[in-house]
Amino acid sequence: MIAAAVSGSPWLSALPPFLIASAVCIAAVPGSMWLAKRTGAMAQPDDDRHLHPRPTPRLGGLAMFAGFAVAIAIFGSAITYRWQIVAVTGVITIAMAVDDILDLNWLSKLGIEIGVGVLTVLLGIAITSIAIPGSHTPSVWELGLLAAPVTVVWLVGMQVSVNLLDGADGVAAGVVAIVAAVCLLAAINRIQSANDVQSGVVILSGAVMGCCLGFLVFNLPPARVFMGDSGSHFLGIALGAITILGVAKVVVGLSILVPLIALGLPIGDTLFAIVRRALSGQNPAKPDAGHLHHRLRAVGLNPIETAVTFYLVTGILGCLALTIYGHRRIIDLALGLLVVALVVLIWRNRRRVPKLPFVTAIEESEVQVDGRRALPSHIHHRGEAD
Repeated sequence: MIAAAVSGSPWLSALPPFLIASAVCIAAVPGSMWLAKRTGAMAQPDDDRHLHPRPTPRLGGLAMFAGFAVAIAIFGSAITYRWQIVAVTGVITIAMAVDDILDLNWLSKLGIEIGVGVLTVLLGIAITSIAIPGSHTPSVWELGLLAAPVTVVWLVGMQVSVNLLDGADGVAAGVVAIVAAVCLLAAINRIQSANDVQSGVVILSGAVMGCCLGFLVFNLPPARVFMGDSGSHFLGIALGAITILGVAKVVVGLSILVPLIALGLPIGDTLFAIVRRALSGQNPAKPDAGHLHHRLRAVGLNPIETAVTFYLVTGILGCLALTIYGHRRIIDLALGLLVVALVVLIWRNRRRVPKLPFVTAIEESEVQVDGRRALPSHIHHRGEAD
């Protein structure tokens, strides 16, 4: 089946895992909500940190992993390190589900993130080389002893980035689905045979897209369930594995730029948060109200518009990455349409709401905009370092 799909339309091999992951995730979400209520893994509303109107379950990551694992188990025969990927994503999902229930401190969570990164390397999934573009052909830099630390840092960065992105209904799942689609298209452009590593990346990407879109059925504003740290860290590791297989196992110039550019929004927001907190003398894990989703809400965008803005920006960055990677024509058209849509969204909001300056947090928990009530710094849930 996969061989036929590759010889015809390579993207078709992503369709079965996409559909299965979506269906299983949708079926499993009610169970995760029940479990969250029984274990106390609920995001409680309050005037200080949470805008949602009622207690909301936050173990949606369990349903997302279930969809992903079932899809990979059924359709993942072409995936390099198939069961290793299922194992590490399962470990991080369960570990962070415990965090969703017990509210571990940031140092304990960092230890878990690093530990899962080390486990991933021990199972053989690592960035072993990087292709650096040159004037004629790319030069390959073999990492050698640096492979393990570079891989661990990359995986921890993926987890933290997605976790920080999960601050508004529907944002994290939608953005990760778009990034997975970008990785899928990049892999299709480099498939050599039905069973090469890029064929596996296509299947992995399809499964990640499926569990994300299945989860969005319950997570789009107003969200009925949150993915929690279990979901954001699962997505971080899954996305990290996809990018490692796509980058480390195929030596092509600019390949590293595809995930980096497509992930520009969450990575940029993470780096800005770290720098902002360091310059103010705060702990990098200390919550504040300076994230992009806070700022978008503060200037008047409603939850749906905030999510759509993130989708459009991620789509634009993804199109730029794919254009660099060799995709043309349709990507150029998509890029133009996305830019137009983003401009229309911003124009519509500016006409509807008077332009008001964003003023940084008066207190740790508030974002103050002149002429508006203060907005809580956490749009809906307790994050690792929101």
